[in-house]
Amino acid sequence: MLKILHLSDIHMGSSFSHGRIDPQTGTNTRLEDFVKTLSRCIDRALSEPVDLVVFGGDAFPDATPPPFVQEKFASQFRRLVDAQVPTVLLVGNHDQHSQGQGGASLCIYRTLGVPGFVVGDRLTTHHIQTHNGPIQIISLPWLTRSTLLTRPETEGMSLAEVNQLLIDRLRVALEGEIRSLNPEVPTVLLGHLMVDNASYGAERFLAVGKGFTVPLSLLTRPCFDYVALGHVHRHQNLNKSNDPPIIYPGSIERVDFSEEKEDKGYVMVELERGKVQWEFCPLPVRTFCTIEVDVSNVADPQEKILKAIAKKNIDDAVIRLIYKLRSDQLDQIDTALLHRILSTAHTYTIQPELISQLARPRIPELGASSSIDPMEALKTYLNNREDLKDISASMLEAAQKLMSAETEWSDFDLDTLEPNHASGEQLEGQLRLL
Repeated sequence: MLKILHLSDIHMGSSFSHGRIDPQTGTNTRLEDFVKTLSRCIDRALSEPVDLVVFGGDAFPDATPPPFVQEKFASQFRRLVDAQVPTVLLVGNHDQHSQGQGGASLCIYRTLGVPGFVVGDRLTTHHIQTHNGPIQIISLPWLTRSTLLTRPETEGMSLAEVNQLLIDRLRVALEGEIRSLNPEVPTVLLGHLMVDNASYGAERFLAVGKGFTVPLSLLTRPCFDYVALGHVHRHQNLNKSNDPPIIYPGSIERVDFSEEKEDKGYVMVELERGKVQWEFCPLPVRTFCTIEVDVSNVADPQEKILKAIAKKNIDDAVIRLIYKLRSDQLDQIDTALLHRILSTAHTYTIQPELISQLARPRIPELGASSSIDPMEALKTYLNNREDLKDISASMLEAAQKLMSAETEWSDFDLDTLEPNHASGEQLEGQLRLL
């Protein structure tokens, strides 16, 4: 029985905007988070110990990471070299230069001849000898349409036709690898792919180069004991029957707020030919939390914002506070107080969003097609205006007197709606604004 640790989408060097500079190390705290999380994965591989580590691609945010980020990545995988744990590094879309042309950032490990390291930058089969026996790994790196689109044979083809041509060629090439497999040896397909029934997340927006979607049927082959995938950041099993398991472990850290509700982790696999067991292992990663509140219809917007913050555990988390308000409420918000309260977070952003009063949602009962007398219309309106509740009684009383013609326009003061000396034109204008 072979033990394998399957992880993917490390993206080391991303998410810096959600961190801060550590004054002691001079390093962005989010880079420290990513290193710590990767270290936990390697710790498990060494403590188990596993026979093989497979990485599903996207080591960095792009193909030219800064040297200090490359060093952090290499220092962790070096631990596997020292422990003589074979490792397969698959090339993902973020690891490629110029949509697949010009090599990949991970190829340096092959060039340096790092012992036990295999780089999967093309479709081929790797025969690996582990401490507990042999295994076959078919590497299927990120594929793009760019090469085909520059060939004369695709001229005039639609994008759908180019996709189908690429899938047809992939099917033929994959079949060639399958026919060369040793049927007695466990086999893993390691691919950086978008599979047609996967649930996508941030990777849709992070993609470098246009990929294409692979049908699930291409992967559900009895010759595969386990299908280890990368690219999609949300952990999922695409084949519930587990024959074979087709697993995205997901990214090991949250890249942005689109992933705040996703569990992050890696997968532990035990397999032999024709038999497999796997387990998703969650990682304790930093919390991302969005606090969103609409205060446009309340009398005390500051209080409602503070209550919304109090409901969340913001300590050491990455926080995004979004509150919607009217322009006339801006003076009611004590932003200095918000900054003090949010100071216990790891980092935070405050995003006020102004709601146009011209675009205020209409009250259904007051639609153009409804039939309602003026006094009932005013009551309905005031019932939907929390900010006017303190003067609603006075407004109704004033309106009632106007409707009954018991007094003159000049008998009302607009500031208090108490009888005084305001002109009829002023009062009429005030009521129209409502």
